[in-house]
Amino acid sequence: MNDQPLRQSQVQRLQAGITGLTAETLHEVGPLVGVLVEQVPLSGWSVGGEPVTCATQVDAIISAETNTSEEKARFIAETSRLLKNVVGSGLAEVSYVVFHEVPKDSWGYDGLTQAHRAQHH
Repeated sequence: MNDQPLRQSQVQRLQAGITGLTAETLHEVGPLVGVLVEQVPLSGWSVGGEPVTCATQVDAIISAETNTSEEKARFIAETSRLLKNVVGSGLAEVSYVVFHEVPKDSWGYDGLTQAHRAQHH
């Protein structure tokens, strides 16, 4: 992020935008998509060892082998556009969107793994 904290309206736009993109491009159920916006001081960021004026990173956790390369590429492209629109044109080019693909038996919610949910739905 930048030295100025995001306004609440920007946080809400990011949360709504990423939730919508996750549902649309990755076929996730919108009400089950969690979005956490954490802001760190700029002193915590560098690119190529150099300070930046504005940077972001999106970490998306998804079940392994549930999305195609094309779906993930579209999510990365659309999320990057959303970040530029919300955060501004000063956003560092090296602002990552990262997928963490986790086996379905290694994560879940409400006491059930994603593997269990897949078998019983």
